[in-house]
Amino acid sequence: MRSASLQYATALADIALEQGAAEPVKKQLGDFGAAYAESGELRNILSSPAVERTEKHGVIEKLAARLGASRIVRNFLFVVVDNQRTHLLPEILQTFEDVIRQRQGVVEAGVTSAAELTVPQKKQLQETLERLTGRKIQAKYSLDPALLGGAVVRIGDTIYDGSVRNRLNQMRARLAAE
Repeated sequence: MRSASLQYATALADIALEQGAAEPVKKQLGDFGAAYAESGELRNILSSPAVERTEKHGVIEKLAARLGASRIVRNFLFVVVDNQRTHLLPEILQTFEDVIRQRQGVVEAGVTSAAELTVPQKKQLQETLERLTGRKIQAKYSLDPALLGGAVVRIGDTIYDGSVRNRLNQMRARLAAE
């Protein structure tokens, strides 16, 4: 079903970028996605064949108004519901973010560090990664105390391992080889 999600996400990205609304749409969809994930009742209403289309539209209208969602987002949700693809919503939303990032030339980097990085450290790391890759970086940070120190960065299939744990393992391997 990944191709169906990609089709919906691409169509929405085309419209959002054409109208210069990519960031607001991304935020509004994120808000809707959070509400959708949290509410079993909302998921049931939107996916149930027993609920009339007009009722589903009414629920989307009310939720869109409450979240301050644009007409683009509201109409997109109507299309998803009308085509009985609500079960794909989480995947569509993630794919949409990926498509927008790709079209804007932004690469997502997963940064795992042993301790919380300070704002200057994050800024310096981001600048270094942007220089290294030649692309704009959007970093997502996580902690792993097992690294002992340093950080591990994953950009796509490439891993940059600057952790103390990795350096100790390399040293151990060199000592064992001698």
